[in-house]
Amino acid sequence: MKINKKVADEVRDYIMITIAMVCYCIGWNIFLLPNNITTGGVPGISSVVYWGTGIPVQTTYFIINAALLLAALKILGLRFCLKTIYAVLLLTTLTTFARSNTGSMHLLADQPFMASIIGAIFCGSGVGIGLSFNGSTGGTDIVAAIVHKYRDISLGRVVMMCDIVIITSSYLVFHNWEQVIYGYVVLLVTAFCIDQVVNAMHRSVQFFIISDKYKEIASRIAVFPHRGATVIEAHGFYTGHEVKMLFIMAKRRESNVIFRIINEIDPKAFVTETNVIGVYGEGFDKFKVKPQHKHTHTITAEQNAILSK
Repeated sequence: MKINKKVADEVRDYIMITIAMVCYCIGWNIFLLPNNITTGGVPGISSVVYWGTGIPVQTTYFIINAALLLAALKILGLRFCLKTIYAVLLLTTLTTFARSNTGSMHLLADQPFMASIIGAIFCGSGVGIGLSFNGSTGGTDIVAAIVHKYRDISLGRVVMMCDIVIITSSYLVFHNWEQVIYGYVVLLVTAFCIDQVVNAMHRSVQFFIISDKYKEIASRIAVFPHRGATVIEAHGFYTGHEVKMLFIMAKRRESNVIFRIINEIDPKAFVTETNVIGVYGEGFDKFKVKPQHKHTHTITAEQNAILSK
């Protein structure tokens, strides 16, 4: 059962990473590159190199990511890197195909601002989906994943800080601050989309359920979606009855399943659902804080005299 679940999870991850890379490819190759708008990360570097030297973007993209992946292998682990390698190879292939077959396509040629917005939405959604399923497009996404592993910092902000210099460097090629500003628009919208997608994937909810059939409800939820329940002794102020209340934490995507179980067992149950900012522990996120170092302090005679007063 566990082996089948692991296989299903791996297959799901690769399917979602494939969708993520298709989204990113569309945003980069259909909306940004044809309009000479810079994006961030390695694709941004590849774009600037392409405009300056004519070297195909997929070549530069692949070479830089190969070096970054070798450096990240030790920190992020083989599992993350395997999926990122898959994502990088897939995006390289998709970009090669797109550049060969859509070279004459130039959407929104007279509306660069709209091209920036739409391209950034595709790119940001692609990066967010990739990161949510243990993969990435490489480049600064790898840096963001490393930082996010140890610190509870917004992924979008990490990417923004890494990319701002890359986008500004496009001025060296175009000598046009308008193109740089469009790049900044892409950067901001991409960062926003990354945060929205990642937060949506990890959003959690809490349930308070009052029902006479609390044991049946808790037993069903424990089987699927495999969430534990805490029984709280409660007292109805108006009725004076002693009641049992279930406290359950679950992922946002599991809430429909839980509601369906409650409705099947006890349609008259009293239920509240609340969104929570963060849930840490088994089955949810891990704590992202460094343990404090224990320091030994020497208390002077003068300090000891003050403390004893």
